Amino acid sequence: MSMKMLSLEDDQRFALMKFRRQVVDILKPEHDDYYLVRWLRARNWNPEAAEKMLRDSMKFRERWNTDEIAKWPTPQILLDYSPHGVSGYDKEGSPIIIIPFAGFDIWGLLHSVSRADIVRMTMQALEGYMQQAYEQSKKTGNPNSRQFIVVFDMDNFNLKQYIWRPASEVVISLIKMYEANYPEILKCCYIINTPKVFAFAYNMVKKFLGEYTIDKIRIYKPDRTKWLPAILERCDADQLPAYFGGTQTDPDGNPKCEMKICWGGKVPKELYTSKEDSFNNNLTFTETEIRKGGRLKLTFDCEDAGCFLKWEFRTFDHDIKFGVKCVNKKTEESVIEVPLKRVSSHQVDESGFITCQPGCTYHVLFDNSYSYFKTKKIRYSVLMTAPLNDEEQTMAPIAVTEEETSPADGGTAED
Repeated sequence: MSMKMLSLEDDQRFALMKFRRQVVDILKPEHDDYYLVRWLRARNWNPEAAEKMLRDSMKFRERWNTDEIAKWPTPQILLDYSPHGVSGYDKEGSPIIIIPFAGFDIWGLLHSVSRADIVRMTMQALEGYMQQAYEQSKKTGNPNSRQFIVVFDMDNFNLKQYIWRPASEVVISLIKMYEANYPEILKCCYIINTPKVFAFAYNMVKKFLGEYTIDKIRIYKPDRTKWLPAILERCDADQLPAYFGGTQTDPDGNPKCEMKICWGGKVPKELYTSKEDSFNNNLTFTETEIRKGGRLKLTFDCEDAGCFLKWEFRTFDHDIKFGVKCVNKKTEESVIEVPLKRVSSHQVDESGFITCQPGCTYHVLFDNSYSYFKTKKIRYSVLMTAPLNDEEQTMAPIAVTEEETSPADGGTAED
């Protein structure tokens, strides 16, 4: 998509040309002008700020292997209980994504899969929708087809489960991931059938949304006469489920179009993963205590490309701070891979992984320096896998350090 097809002011064209020169080393053949404009718009046409945003996102995609996320085998429970789907296309050819949000049982999912699985599932869905939108733009010849229309149905929304800290942490982390890595893919978001408590929930997450996202959000109470005409301004009725005022139904007459849209629902308790079963029996776990004011640091060396740093842990009765830092051996430049923050690992098991760079040392930190009174008991497995061609091999940490600090010191991942 060239600049000729984009309606840009002269200063915006100059910003685009400058931005392209600055990031030419990381661009791929499919990264056209429209792709670059997304990042510029997200940073108010500041090429330097857009460059930082794009480079940070490229690092994120490398860590999560996002380019291959379509190949990730999504757990069946996420396929069955994650509410979303495409009902059709708006008048410009953009996908219409329907999200019956009340069917998102975050409590049940977090007791059945890991947080990392939910993040990967969200990335997989976004990447799939972006590819679908890209194919639409080639058919329509309209770059606006690359954006989404999203309809959030908040009917029967239950705020209670989102007051639970692990649930709110997941939602906020997903919003942050979206804002940092998927700018300007949203054309318009209709949040419909909102109950009174929604205002409280929205105010909690609004501060994590960029202005360019907030400006595209339209919020409606449970009044179909208000929200349906607004949606129909952009979308024809035959592209919407009959349940939402359109004319679509499944072949059996189902107005919810459940053959296209997963409505989620309550995750059965028999699908919950028990505390013991949730831990991979193929991993070796270490159980220890981190004294009040203390920290546990694990250090790994990465010599070869294709290695992953993986972790899985839980604490007993109390939370802990967790973070990962990467240090380049030659330049001594450090990068925070996982920001040091408190995690509710006493409520939900923590697990995740990052892609490692050769010639770097990785420092994994469990930090209890903020606790004046409580010693934390932890059970963990942290390992660096060998390159994929050396299957079944793992590398143990080269050093394990236990430190004691004053809670007032407030240790950070940069220490």
